[in-house]
Amino acid sequence: APNGIGLSPDGTKLYYAETHTARVWVRDIVAPGEVKLVTPFDIHHLLWASPKLVYLDSLAVDGDGNVCVATIGTSGGITVISPEGKVVRFVESGDVMTTNVCFGGPGLRTAYITRSGVGDVAVVPWACAGLALHR
Repeated sequence: APNGIGLSPDGTKLYYAETHTARVWVRDIVAPGEVKLVTPFDIHHLLWASPKLVYLDSLAVDGDGNVCVATIGTSGGITVISPEGKVVRFVESGDVMTTNVCFGGPGLRTAYITRSGVGDVAVVPWACAGLALHR
């Protein structure tokens, strides 16, 4: 089932994570509130699938268009995936139960990372500005 959801910086793509399959999908936005229809077995809208046994939770998109996905597993953290589907980097959180990420602070250059296993929020400087949440 889909979990995290986010929009590309230009608003033309919708990204979403599936927790148990550890996949991130991308869909074209064709009109306000409407995405391009795809068939259930169309893998062309698969952005990335984890090669490791992990679970994906919520996500946020940064100003460079990278999809930053909370990753639950032996090395919990944020998997940063480019719009082309390549892992740019992995930011360890210090908690296997990393469940959410959002951006805030001055210039949206701070990542707030939910660490559910230890029960806190990590405050991490981010390499680029994040995108503000859409309302």
